[in-house]
Amino acid sequence: MEFEVSYSLDNEQQFWDELEEIVSANCKTHELIDNTLRAYLSFTTNYKEEYLQSEYAIARCSYKLLESAVFKAHQDYVRRQIIYGLLQEDTTATLHLIAAFLLFDGRQHEETFEMMSTEGGFSRLLELVQAKQDGDTALHRMLLELLYEMSRIQRLRTEDLVLIEDGFIIYLLQVIESLSDDVNDPYHYPVIRVLLVLNEQYMVSAHDPGPSQTYRPLPNKVIKVLCESGSIYKTFGENIILVLNRESETSLQLLILKLLYLLFTTSATYEYFYTNDLHVLVDVMIRNLLDLPLTSSALRHTYLRVLYPLLAHTQLRNPDCHYKREELLKVLYMMTSSSGAGMMHFGGVDETTKRLVSRCVQVPWLRDAEEQQEKELSKKFLGIGINARAGESSLSVMEVASHKEKPGVQTPSRGREGEKVAAMKDTGIATSDSVDHGVGNGVLLGNDRDGNGLGELKSPFEVEGEA
Repeated sequence: MEFEVSYSLDNEQQFWDELEEIVSANCKTHELIDNTLRAYLSFTTNYKEEYLQSEYAIARCSYKLLESAVFKAHQDYVRRQIIYGLLQEDTTATLHLIAAFLLFDGRQHEETFEMMSTEGGFSRLLELVQAKQDGDTALHRMLLELLYEMSRIQRLRTEDLVLIEDGFIIYLLQVIESLSDDVNDPYHYPVIRVLLVLNEQYMVSAHDPGPSQTYRPLPNKVIKVLCESGSIYKTFGENIILVLNRESETSLQLLILKLLYLLFTTSATYEYFYTNDLHVLVDVMIRNLLDLPLTSSALRHTYLRVLYPLLAHTQLRNPDCHYKREELLKVLYMMTSSSGAGMMHFGGVDETTKRLVSRCVQVPWLRDAEEQQEKELSKKFLGIGINARAGESSLSVMEVASHKEKPGVQTPSRGREGEKVAAMKDTGIATSDSVDHGVGNGVLLGNDRDGNGLGELKSPFEVEGEA
């Protein structure tokens, strides 16, 4: 740092007192603001090893600046200067403090992440994530979180997406493999989320090209690498199912479902997952479909769009791998029943749900040996006949790609356990069988989740088509 001030501190309280004095400076010109920012970064960098070792301390330090008079009066200018610091700084300690400020600010004000994109922050983060992999682990995790948050609130520019090389995706998958013995390692979650959000960006780019995208769609590097080398990166697949089992945030569930959809509709990755993991996924999907309230129709549609290729294309289609056939049929019939448990549990049934359920029940191994009996069941429960074209949908991939939700919104739950238990008992689905296939915590059918759902918000990338 060029700006250096000499301090002599005896204890931690003096550190915080001095920091408060620095950010409280009266700044009426850009030159004075620059001096204050240099002093802030120089001071915190010099004493980081001594007083800023915990995540709490780093966050507290960031909020000292975020809540200061200079930031409140000159937000855009301060943000831009801090972003310039991210683009130019190489010192590990200073980068950590810069990344922390941008992360905490961006989570409250999305315009921070938008400004980062405009100023070239995405390419810089790609560079730093790979360059700092063997250094400060806390900084590396912070950079991954910043990359994720920046990428999930906006559409990345085509010129940014083209910068992602196969090697970057391979590196992230290798990080997950290296931590495979500890699913609670703090690295797992940030790395997984970066891969998920990059996959979504590729999907949006392919199915809703921007005005500046005049050439052919970019190849999805996440799917490309898994197609070519998925057999050596199985831990990633195990972990995304584990996260889906535990996650209550709608936006992250959608990110996982989008990746699952592509994996189950791409022939090279039909059997990417272990069969045991597919069993866990089926249990999770049954539970979540039962748990979603009436207001979550768009999320229910996405689950159903993923369920069909899961059942039709993966190793579950093999005679020795069929799993929970009766339970799946009962849930699907209940979702479209015009009376009884279906009516009580799901209320009115929309046409899209009927069509998607019809597609799912056409999976050969779900159908009874006696074709006539299946037709009668379908007519009785679905109110529609068997359609030879039910498995086709040219718009499904666009609908999956376009469905988004604001970060932080929790997936709503039915909340009334009695209602769920009654509905599941009426269909004969167990409500107390804990399923543990060796992947994290068991899946409990009917398990409730807390959260105040706000419903689905229309995506800015929404594709008109299916209802």
